[in-house]
Amino acid sequence: MKHYLITGGAGFIGSHLTEKLLNAGHRVTVIDDLSTGRWENIAHLESGTNFRAIIASADDRQLLEKEIPKHDFVFHLASAVGVKLIIEHPVETVERIVRTTDVLVETCARYRRPLLLTSTSEVYGKSDVIPFGEENDVVMGPTSKRRWAYAAAKMLDEFLVLAHYYQTQLPVYIVRLFNTVGPRQTGQYGMVLPRFVQAALRNEPLQVFGDGQQQRCFCSVFDVAGALVRFEHCPQAVGKVVNLGSNEEISIRQLAEKVIMLLNSKSEIVFVPYEDAYGPGFDDMRRRIPDLHRAKEMLDWQPVIPLNDIIKQLAGHTFDSGV
Repeated sequence: MKHYLITGGAGFIGSHLTEKLLNAGHRVTVIDDLSTGRWENIAHLESGTNFRAIIASADDRQLLEKEIPKHDFVFHLASAVGVKLIIEHPVETVERIVRTTDVLVETCARYRRPLLLTSTSEVYGKSDVIPFGEENDVVMGPTSKRRWAYAAAKMLDEFLVLAHYYQTQLPVYIVRLFNTVGPRQTGQYGMVLPRFVQAALRNEPLQVFGDGQQQRCFCSVFDVAGALVRFEHCPQAVGKVVNLGSNEEISIRQLAEKVIMLLNSKSEIVFVPYEDAYGPGFDDMRRRIPDLHRAKEMLDWQPVIPLNDIIKQLAGHTFDSGV
């Protein structure tokens, strides 16, 4: 039995990771201020003897000084999430992401606790070199466009964590996630698939931003959680960046059509200009596809859950929870 600390553990991905570690017989402590996570995601775990939840900010230095020495491994998932939140609250996005990681990795280094940072495919920016490889150059948009604040903050996170690896030899792992989806994910912050599923279940219009030809790859949270628990046992991944996601592309318009078909919905598709959705000057990428060779070679991992199943799982959760 090991003792794991998960920041952002009441979030969509964090709650699934928590369940997976508990089911394997380990102890888990979650730190989450519920700013974007939800208590409902972990409420069913509260009665377990191996589970603790601390409702607090993950940048609380005094709390981390107390908790990190008690744990064997730290998963850092706490972060701002979703394009909508990032566009509307850019100050909080930058400040909280960077400050939290700074305090966390400094404390982990002091007590020699391995740290896994979940980063994002956003750090690849507007690169048109497809697929996105972990060692590729990145092309970032201008600072005048708030969209890139999140990408820049997460990139600084990566630099900071890797700096500790190089300077103090702290065991660190960096994971760039590509459109992780599944049960418990909410469309509140702009995530496209839960928005589509929610609208389709209500027979309401599915709003496609832009022309719908932008392409994405969607990976099940169950596949991602299964990959995250492998890193600790993968010494060749220490100090490396690893992409996690699916490499099966689908356009956003095709995704909307698939959701309507699978859920037997009467919904229509409507196209919303980016300016109406996010304000003037919004940047987007036409394609975002991960190179998964590193994940396959290091972790012996690849996604296995098909998109059709992901949509049905998300629909069942959405319906049952009354979202």
